[in-house]
Amino acid sequence: MNSIGLCRSYLPNRITVRMCSYYEKCTNLEDMENYLSRTGVTMSKLDELSVVHVAGTKGKGSTSAMCESILRHHGFRTGFYSSPHLVAVRERVRLDGRVISEDMFAKYFHDVHQRLENTKKFEGDMPKYFAFLTVMAYNIFLKEKVDVAIVEVGIGGLVDYTNILRKVPVVGITALGLDHTSILGNTIQEIAASKAGIMKRGCEAYTVRQPNEAMDVLIQYADSLKCPLTVVPDYDLYSFETSQKTRLPVELTAYRTNASLAIQLAHAWMRKKHENKINFPKNTVNGVLNGLITSKMVLELPPSTCQGLGKCQWPGRYQVINADYAKFYLDGAHTKESMEICAQWFSDNNRSPNRILLFSATGDRNAKVLLQPLKYLNFTKVYFVTPTAYKETNQNNDNYSLVEQEELISRCKAYKQIWNKTLRSTSEVAVMECVSSALVNIKQTQGALGTPSVLITGSLHLVGAALSILDPCLNKSYCS
Repeated sequence: MNSIGLCRSYLPNRITVRMCSYYEKCTNLEDMENYLSRTGVTMSKLDELSVVHVAGTKGKGSTSAMCESILRHHGFRTGFYSSPHLVAVRERVRLDGRVISEDMFAKYFHDVHQRLENTKKFEGDMPKYFAFLTVMAYNIFLKEKVDVAIVEVGIGGLVDYTNILRKVPVVGITALGLDHTSILGNTIQEIAASKAGIMKRGCEAYTVRQPNEAMDVLIQYADSLKCPLTVVPDYDLYSFETSQKTRLPVELTAYRTNASLAIQLAHAWMRKKHENKINFPKNTVNGVLNGLITSKMVLELPPSTCQGLGKCQWPGRYQVINADYAKFYLDGAHTKESMEICAQWFSDNNRSPNRILLFSATGDRNAKVLLQPLKYLNFTKVYFVTPTAYKETNQNNDNYSLVEQEELISRCKAYKQIWNKTLRSTSEVAVMECVSSALVNIKQTQGALGTPSVLITGSLHLVGAALSILDPCLNKSYCS
């Protein structure tokens, strides 16, 4: 039975009709095989790439980043493919923890584009944006001979462009919730079925605690593939070989959960790589899920794992930047659950009475749902801004073009209506055309309440636009 058939098997009939109809019409994977082949990467060649594949609604980026950092600190040559980018598109492809250079990006971009252009059969026979970047990333990882590539799913899993992979030793599924519902479906079961689509026969799958309806789908999907599925332990259950417990960059329950998943993914990959050479180490235990013996789990963490966790850098997620006129808190939360966590993080980490919000949302996300957790943070002023750094786009920004500006401004005005009338907030509210205008206004209007604490959230695109202003050296220091 193929993956779409499996998807149909684990959902009630009333749910599967629309979902499976969409998937059966989707040609993403066939297209990807075609594009890869045209660049010289056959499926058998792609099978040579050893991958940790990560899907989920919340935390898949930070989980992937920590997994990559752990494996790198264990001495492996790593590749990392993630999305979206914050400032520069080349951020999506990393080698050994560093974003590839402008020269390397240009070299591979030209090479892949030229191969595709020379082999197209008709006008328009070229991959779309994300598909092209995925083809390029797989080409880079193969040609640069990485030991392991950590690949973050774009949207969903089952028919995501990254899921062209046939042989994946380890997969991870982070916390699930409702997001991208216009594509993935309106129920948690549909979401779970889509994410479960990255599981492969013979792989090891790891996940976190999930809603019962979602977990049921994951278990059935894994069982049908004879794929052991393990729920990772709470972070507090780990012991450390070093003298003191590793301090994570962010001490939040959700982040600790992601850290636990990253630990198990990294160690599962290392164990599978050497499973024919060594026995299971003494610091592993059997995982148990619903009475089933699943994969081995590591609980005592060696120094290299601790270093990987502690030194992981993931800009734009629970990030704090101090400026001379304000303290900025940046988090790309864009789901109900992640926004609730973001609001708690902001509340716990500052006591300033002068609180300011910069907010923007993208796509089909429900702004009222995202704004609800923020209404209780007592902001003195709220800026609804477009996710662009400056009024005029240039080579250093943005994720949007000028032709979309009018629509984005209209959205900001709608957010203002929601904030004032639906949520009945008494904060002073302004709509701004770009992030820089909002920051200039903040700098010019400091009052008696002292240095403001500014929360920037709602969209990774917004956070990226803000970072291009607040940390203009990001492209050079982090992306060398």
